[in-house]
Amino acid sequence: MATQKKAYDIAVIGGGNAALCAAMTAAEAGARVLILETAPKPYRGGNSRHTRNFRCMHAGPLGPLVDAYGEDEYLSDLMKVTDGKTDEHLARLAIRTSEECLPWMEQRGVRFQPSLSGTLSLARTNAFFMGGGKSLVNAYYRTAAGPGVDVLYEAAVTHLELNGDQIEWVDYTCEGQSHRIAPKAVIVASGGFQADTDWLTRAWGEPAKNFLIRGTPYNRGVVLADLLDQGVESVGDPTQCHAVAIDGRAPKFDGGIVTRLDCVPFSIVVNKKAERFYDEGEDVWPKRYAIWGRLVAAQQDQVGYVIIDAKSLNLFMPSVFPPLKTDTLEELAGMMGLPADKLSETVAAFNAACGDTSGFHPTELDGVATSGLKPPKTNWARPITEPPFYGYSLRTGVTFTYLGLKVDDTAQCSTPDGKIKNLWAAGETMAGSILGQGYLAGFGMTIGTVFGRIAGREAAAYAN
Repeated sequence: MATQKKAYDIAVIGGGNAALCAAMTAAEAGARVLILETAPKPYRGGNSRHTRNFRCMHAGPLGPLVDAYGEDEYLSDLMKVTDGKTDEHLARLAIRTSEECLPWMEQRGVRFQPSLSGTLSLARTNAFFMGGGKSLVNAYYRTAAGPGVDVLYEAAVTHLELNGDQIEWVDYTCEGQSHRIAPKAVIVASGGFQADTDWLTRAWGEPAKNFLIRGTPYNRGVVLADLLDQGVESVGDPTQCHAVAIDGRAPKFDGGIVTRLDCVPFSIVVNKKAERFYDEGEDVWPKRYAIWGRLVAAQQDQVGYVIIDAKSLNLFMPSVFPPLKTDTLEELAGMMGLPADKLSETVAAFNAACGDTSGFHPTELDGVATSGLKPPKTNWARPITEPPFYGYSLRTGVTFTYLGLKVDDTAQCSTPDGKIKNLWAAGETMAGSILGQGYLAGFGMTIGTVFGRIAGREAAAYAN
């Protein structure tokens, strides 16, 4: 076991947005910081590489954001998607602090683009990164090098030694050797356990073996499990996660944001029996896309199928894989392996239930609904009649899990006996402290940025 010769005040475990916000904040406060990133340098940044926007409260126009998006409206949006399973105190802290974060991000090299229009409807609520999450990550690494943050890649942390109320040392492997450091403080920002499919299967059962992992294959929950085994307080349900419906042709790992499909509001979605199973038009997509991963997970073989026609093809963001395309529903059923007669019956029943479509409006709740159909479609319900017809397969894509480290409003971790005086957590590894279920577009970046900065500030104050 080699002991690191250089002394560090703070070890930050993880290399994504939350870790970088923590590292920069601590270094700017005078702390000597070491980032331990499990991934190789080309894959640094965890799930932050795949993100594209930041949900931000603002009292008036701010940067690329138009109008205003107040604390209460933001919280209402969050409460709706989580069905109230939210720590309101921590949620309000994240929401309120987000307004000051946007200029802070710009000062550290992040560039924003005008918000996208169309089905996302986010020009007022979410600021989009120029160049996506990879550009944000690269900007932060460049900025972090300024105040002297050291980074080790392919440095896999294996153990944090908890003795009483403090972490005494950190063990990690790098370049085939085992190493030990004893920093004054530790910030854990190493994500959830979603890339450990065995752990997912223990939580979910056999269906989890069919899940795809949207993000990094390096978030295996090693540090999380190590701390939970030592009695650090946990939060969240292991079966709760940010899971969305993604293209069934996506890779097992690291498909990222581009594999998400935004066509559901303008479609019908059926299972392997060619039966609809949920209201595709329940709400605007940023508030409802995250429920579809769980809905698909509950279907046979954890798969669903999207059916649209020609008039809906250009209403959503283009997909990374082209849709299946045919001139008849029967041919489409054959390409998808669905029972053709049943699919035709399902589409006919849906079409018959559609009424007046003159009020159709693709970017807002339009009330264009079916009548007498179960399940209903409560918005954007237009008959599927115009060939060619298009189809996508859907699979459950897990972004991150919500079982994590419980923190307070200073991002500090605890055991049942009290606070751990030199341990903080930020980002996806503590997001379950706020999110009980569901997800709101861009809120993961809000949590990571706000609590990363808090953790960096608090750890630096302790170390100094």
